[in-house]
Amino acid sequence: MIQYSIEELHHLFSSGELDAKAYYDELFKEIDIQQNRLNAFVTITKTKAYQDLEQADFKELLSGIPYVLKDNYNTKGIQTTASSRMLENYVPIYNAHVVDLLSQEGVCLVGKASMDELAMGGTNKSALTGPVYNPWDSSRIAGGSSGGSAALVGSGVVPFALGSDTGDSIRKPAGFCGIVGFKPTWGRISRYGVIPYASSLDTVGAFTRNVRDMAIVIEALAGRDDRDMTSSQKEVPCYIKNLTDDIRGMKIAVLKSVSDEIRNVEIKTNFEKVIQTYKDLGAIVEEVTMPVELMRTLLPTYTIISNSEATSNHSCLDGIKYGNRQDGESTDDIMINSRTHGFGDHIKRRFILGNLALATENQERMFRKAQRVRRLIVAELNKIYNNYDIILTPNGGSVAPKVDEATDDRLSDEYLILENHLSLGNFAGLPSLSLPSGFVDHMPIAINVMGRVFEEQTVFNCAYALENALGLKNQFSREG
Repeated sequence: MIQYSIEELHHLFSSGELDAKAYYDELFKEIDIQQNRLNAFVTITKTKAYQDLEQADFKELLSGIPYVLKDNYNTKGIQTTASSRMLENYVPIYNAHVVDLLSQEGVCLVGKASMDELAMGGTNKSALTGPVYNPWDSSRIAGGSSGGSAALVGSGVVPFALGSDTGDSIRKPAGFCGIVGFKPTWGRISRYGVIPYASSLDTVGAFTRNVRDMAIVIEALAGRDDRDMTSSQKEVPCYIKNLTDDIRGMKIAVLKSVSDEIRNVEIKTNFEKVIQTYKDLGAIVEEVTMPVELMRTLLPTYTIISNSEATSNHSCLDGIKYGNRQDGESTDDIMINSRTHGFGDHIKRRFILGNLALATENQERMFRKAQRVRRLIVAELNKIYNNYDIILTPNGGSVAPKVDEATDDRLSDEYLILENHLSLGNFAGLPSLSLPSGFVDHMPIAINVMGRVFEEQTVFNCAYALENALGLKNQFSREG
């Protein structure tokens, strides 16, 4: 089955060169094949997709285009589990705001994608339906927590999918799967109807196979929603109209505090090639640093803040207000039994940590201290943005790990800094995009470009210029 970009598929549908019904018939055959290989879907919504297709008029760019939602987006009348046993029977009575927006554009929902349970994880191994596998090598992970969405775009099943990003949950799996992953500025897109993880960090975002498609999708999603009081009032630019690969004079800061931790020689060589490519394109590229002591705090600061907020957000999942109820002789027994049965062990550990950090006697030395450190991190980033438009880093230090591999030294700077630095974008609420930059051992690797708040256009242009120079757009793989 031939895979197309959003613009290509729109042209074929609107011109009548490709029969949409026939295309979807073939698409669902491909979906069955890829589901058997990748285990990326929680729910395949075939009936819904054909209903959506009947309403499509193919006038707008997204009309008739197939897409996938991460399974933490509420969908009216369609199971929404967040890959947790606690929500395995949950069927929402309303749509998330962005789902309504896409419906107005005429898109066709083909399924809900697997994720780490309640979006808490980076491997997609904790999903109720089991691990999601990488389309380039099914012995490897797709990454998490939005691994199902990443794998389905990376396999060519759909041209775009939605995910959510709290620390790197879109950008890390995008890098592992050889596609574009983007989180916009915090507040740029409404989160109404998205099952939360950590409210001060959560961001709606997307996966595509090229930067132009990403500009199309984000423009359709961005804007104010009065049901989400954290969504911005700022006017949404025409991202696709203003997209350009002329970045002469753009000031790019290479964050040496991250790139110095690369141990893989091929990844380091690739990153150096990216830097030289940007210089050849006319950008001003210079090295900057952040204090190593502060960079080492990224993971513990993120861990305390995210788990504390998650503990608060998910206190309602008790089997009484919401969630899969288990029997008990008292209200307390019902809550204890429901939460014990409903959550995986890793989620329980996170809730214990969150409760510990929020306890009255610990708040000052744990949660509030983490918030103060977060402010110091953001202040250092803002110093860089006083002089530069973009911060450039490698996306990570390795290709996607094997499913059964454990991370080696979790206290090394390579792990603490290189593998956790994407959380900088969440701490400061910055637009951040991961872009394929090459291959190592026949697996994709990526770089990350991060801009100032609400300067999505600058990020898109910076990524678009590199994508055109490297020729790595519209990738997908079915393992050979």
